[in-house]
Amino acid sequence: MIRSHILLLVEDNPDDVELTLMAFERSKIANEVVVARDGAEALDYLYCTGAHADRDPEVMPEVVLLDLKLPKIDGLEVLRRVRADPRTRRLPVVVLTSSNEERDLVASYDLGANSFIRKPVDFSEFVEAARHLGLYWLVMNQSAPGPGGERTPG
Repeated sequence: MIRSHILLLVEDNPDDVELTLMAFERSKIANEVVVARDGAEALDYLYCTGAHADRDPEVMPEVVLLDLKLPKIDGLEVLRRVRADPRTRRLPVVVLTSSNEERDLVASYDLGANSFIRKPVDFSEFVEAARHLGLYWLVMNQSAPGPGGERTPG
């Protein structure tokens, strides 16, 4: 498995997608952002099925930013499947949601989320949160070894 500097943003709200992309741009995060608009599309991307069947299965995103309230397959089920599969179980997953429900927080961590971030309402706060996310997950974080134990470029 080869880690790239791709971020997989799993978000169904077009306004939140635009806001996130603008926040990354303002934060000087130039990484490629792949957007999946529902949980099924996110799984298709990760496992190279459906519309993403021609994607190289060896290239995985550096981090997944996952909303919880998604059509087709919700975020918690996406997280459950990611953690259940040896190909993706070590992939960093950051839950990025507007949910204020404590049960969502607890369930996310119980299912193996690496981080849980509530989306700030204020744009300048969101830009700052995006900057910190990018700095930490794309620059500072040391990626876990691949499923076979080999270190991958990150």
